[in-house]
Amino acid sequence: MITVLILGLFALLMMVVLLLAARGQGAAVCNLQELEGRTQPVDLEAFRNLTDPHEERYLKERLAPADFRAIQRERLRAALGYVRRVAHNASILLRLGEAARRNADPEVARAAGELVESALKLRMYSLLAMGLLRARILVPDVSWSPAGVAADYQGLRDHVARLSRLQAPAQAGRISAAL
Repeated sequence: MITVLILGLFALLMMVVLLLAARGQGAAVCNLQELEGRTQPVDLEAFRNLTDPHEERYLKERLAPADFRAIQRERLRAALGYVRRVAHNASILLRLGEAARRNADPEVARAAGELVESALKLRMYSLLAMGLLRARILVPDVSWSPAGVAADYQGLRDHVARLSRLQAPAQAGRISAAL
């Protein structure tokens, strides 16, 4: 009986830890005006290039094995930096969506709900991708690519653009450019 109670408490503690990790430590953002300066820009084209399996295969075919591993480690470290930025931005955008869900306008609340769902999914995926990228840095010959992070991040940017068009149309372009 005590073992079951201990396991139950441990499982509850782990769920709380996972929820806190998913939400992240991003600053509280209550509206779009507070978003500026809190996010970190992500160059999606550069990130896609770093995670492109065809590019990796091309390098592997053209370089000596030792050179490939050294270059691949650098590419993976750069990709890890992009994934960290994506995770950071997802955490902040999650908080923005949570605040906007309380908006009286049902269209804004619906867009905010979609943003929350997308940001939470991307935050969890980014945390997983960071762990896998660290493993790949140790063993660069393992084939796994976090290319899905770029696609999910583009979707998150689209949700933010929709929400900003609904709440602050004059700032929508500037907000999207900051991501």
